[in-house]
Amino acid sequence: MEMVLYLKNLDCPHCAEEIRTAAAKIAFVKEANMNFMAKKLSLSIASESEDAVLKEVTKIVSDMEPDVEVQLLENAVSEAHEDEEDSGDLKTELIKIIVSAVVFAVGFFFKETQYGLWIFLVAYMISGLDVLITAAKNIAKFRPFDECFLMTIATLGAFFIGEYPEGAAVMILYQTGELFQSYAVRRSRKSISELMDIRPDTANVKRGNAVEEVPPETVEKGEIIVVKAGEKIPLDGIIVDGSTTLDTSALTGESVPREASVGSEAMSGCVNLTGVIEVKVTKEFGESTVSKILEMVENASAKKARSEQFITRFAKVYTPCVVIAAVLLAVIPILVSGYNSQHVYNALSFLVVSCPCALVISVPLSFFGGIGGASARGILIKGGVTMEQLAECSTVIFDKTGTLTDGSFDITKLLPQGRSEERLLELAAMAEQGSNHPAALAVMRRFKGVPPKAEITEIAGRGVKAVNGGQIILAGNRGLMEENGVENLPEIKSAGTLIFVAENGVFAGAVEIADRIKEDSVKAISELKKAGIKTVMLTGDRREAADIIGEKLGLDEWRSELLPDGKVSAAEKIMEENSNGKTVFVGDGINDAPVLMRADAGVAMGGIGSDAAIEAADVVLMTDEPSKLLEAIRFSKKTKSIVIQNITFSLAVKAAVLVLAAFSIATMWAAVFADVGVCFIAILNAIRARKCK
Repeated sequence: MEMVLYLKNLDCPHCAEEIRTAAAKIAFVKEANMNFMAKKLSLSIASESEDAVLKEVTKIVSDMEPDVEVQLLENAVSEAHEDEEDSGDLKTELIKIIVSAVVFAVGFFFKETQYGLWIFLVAYMISGLDVLITAAKNIAKFRPFDECFLMTIATLGAFFIGEYPEGAAVMILYQTGELFQSYAVRRSRKSISELMDIRPDTANVKRGNAVEEVPPETVEKGEIIVVKAGEKIPLDGIIVDGSTTLDTSALTGESVPREASVGSEAMSGCVNLTGVIEVKVTKEFGESTVSKILEMVENASAKKARSEQFITRFAKVYTPCVVIAAVLLAVIPILVSGYNSQHVYNALSFLVVSCPCALVISVPLSFFGGIGGASARGILIKGGVTMEQLAECSTVIFDKTGTLTDGSFDITKLLPQGRSEERLLELAAMAEQGSNHPAALAVMRRFKGVPPKAEITEIAGRGVKAVNGGQIILAGNRGLMEENGVENLPEIKSAGTLIFVAENGVFAGAVEIADRIKEDSVKAISELKKAGIKTVMLTGDRREAADIIGEKLGLDEWRSELLPDGKVSAAEKIMEENSNGKTVFVGDGINDAPVLMRADAGVAMGGIGSDAAIEAADVVLMTDEPSKLLEAIRFSKKTKSIVIQNITFSLAVKAAVLVLAAFSIATMWAAVFADVGVCFIAILNAIRARKCK
């Protein structure tokens, strides 16, 4: 069974990873996953062990992070209430830092007097008392590499060797960095909370002769809900009464409203803008579109990218190594040449630099910023690992029907012979009336009016024969014409299906029925090629149709007449040829599920309302625009670039300061910059991932 715990007040990503690692070692736990951004610890546990596991996790968290409260998810406090508490905590910390900074500034006027030490000590205690208390608890629990312990030793050591201003300054700046880190994390979490606003808290259900206001979780499939103008639709369904305009921007990122009437789908999370509508519920709350989207976005940070995994492993090694180096840097020179406060000073600088905060917080924050920014544009990306795959994309494989084309048949050409287009269409409509074949339906949509009645005979695999008095109309394929002696049939190269029409044995023309190319497809292919990305199309359609589509769009390559397993084989071959980059497949998320799963990254088109799309793909484009893929790739490239910048900058600065400190060149002020300053810069840089042109 799965057990989900909510960790209230969890703001330290390094501590979150330590909690996850410790929880994974509990006897009854098979697997542990930490979603830091959502403050959720998911545990796969043996049945009947929930109480024992909860007790163990609570003890682990209490030992590592006393301020963090463990709650079962269903018993967790409301996010709004916690936001208020968080805001109050941040204000309290900010006041402490300001007061200690003022006292610190006053200390400089008395630096050379007997009062200097005491003033700096007061500033130090105001800002760092909680750090000292936490460090003392950690020492008692034999956790020597906690950042509170490191900062305590470094700052008290500075006081010990007479560097009062630096000792106080390091603590004040450290607390400032912690405050800024907490603010950045909570800002990112707030983006989740804002997304949660698309999920209504209540639903108005028609039961008997009354309309009841109930939680959406209690509404069952088949019930009728009433949605007034200005309200959010709480559950997926079909409109059974009324007409309106729906704002789908929360799901798709698109600002243009959609018209909806009886028979139209109504997706949860959309806003009913105009009229009152009644909706028949087709999915329970947990299976609704909005619930699946929110669950996916929330869980995105749980899928760690290679960069995040590297930083997690690196932090476990880096801090102990630097601490050991600091001890050696102080002890060895003292053993060789005797005590010198400079050696201790160098070692203390090492301790300040040893905290990996800038790396540990900025990398996941960058990925979450990119994921959040993309989701606001109707692009749902399942985690940092998918963003890395998209960023390295060099080949995109497209399905044809429903992806590059509209997926619905329509008349694309009328090719009359000896007659007008109107007459050819009337003859075709006379023959095709009453048929449910997609081609027949396309003809009837185009024909305006009611065709003359006729006696219809279907000819299996060929077409239809319509008799109206002495008039005989044939409509079907070339074989039907040849079997009935119709001559002078032209050779027509077509991207779709041709309906040949004959009147009384004489060829009257042909109607081309095809799946229209989306206007956005032309833009998407053009932009991808400009970006240096190879474009390929795989389709089960005829070779002639594929050739025309491929040439019109300017695709680099296309393969036709493929069965589902043939698409998988073709995709695998393309991936082998594309060994220097990643291969992305774009399909509808239902028929192409095998290829979506096989590609380096699977992208589902038009995911709105499609459960299969949301489940099968790594990326869901909530509109039917292929050009959104390029936007997803740009978000991913920018995010990965920011991650690399943060890692490179942080490691370079820390390495430089460590070397300079070892040779007594860098001061503790430089060490503070290497820790707090780099953390500031890295977090600010990470925030940029939320925006992409």
